Amino acid sequence: MPSIHESTGKVARHRERMRAAGLRPVQFWVPDTRSPEFAAQMRQQCQALNGDPAEADVLRFTEEAATHVEGWE
Repeated sequence: MPSIHESTGKVARHRERMRAAGLRPVQFWVPDTRSPEFAAQMRQQCQALNGDPAEADVLRFTEEAATHVEGWE
């Protein structure tokens, strides 16, 4: 098992290579999809869409987008 120092060095070298390639690290926060609050909010939003004319458009868009994702058929 590599030591913490070896892992830290690998990460630093990787970051240097990425910066040399013209990239920069970005960190951002996203909702925790595992939380009960997230599930409740999604349920509420889905129920609010039920029967809404926009629902069919959103579902059609989602299905079309999914067919363009590699590996999704």
